[in-house]
Amino acid sequence: MGSMKKAVTTEETSFDHQNNATMTIKEAQETVDQWIKTVGVRYFSELTNMAVLTEEVGELARVMARRYGDQSFKAGEKDNLGEEMADILWVLCCLANQTGVDLTEELRKSIDKKTNRDARRHQDNPKLKA
Repeated sequence: MGSMKKAVTTEETSFDHQNNATMTIKEAQETVDQWIKTVGVRYFSELTNMAVLTEEVGELARVMARRYGDQSFKAGEKDNLGEEMADILWVLCCLANQTGVDLTEELRKSIDKKTNRDARRHQDNPKLKA
């Protein structure tokens, strides 16, 4: 499957991005950075983006509570679980870019840490047995 370029154009700005079936975390960080620099003008401050991340997590929590919890959707509310998760990833990429964090490397380290720390913990947990 070949990659297709998609152009997003506003009155003053054009932004091209690859419309691939898959995107690595590194590519996501690079795409967000390019979008910020061409369409978004500049990054919000790190503290503002932390607040935005918190807001996006709250929006995801609302959808989860309505889809899987006891609440129902209000009139006009969307069941947009994936969109809310993508919004979180977007802001997380912004924060990583701003602070010089390579999310791919940090995720690898996190998986290694959890694997070493929890090698038997979950298999031995009687609460997780079927």
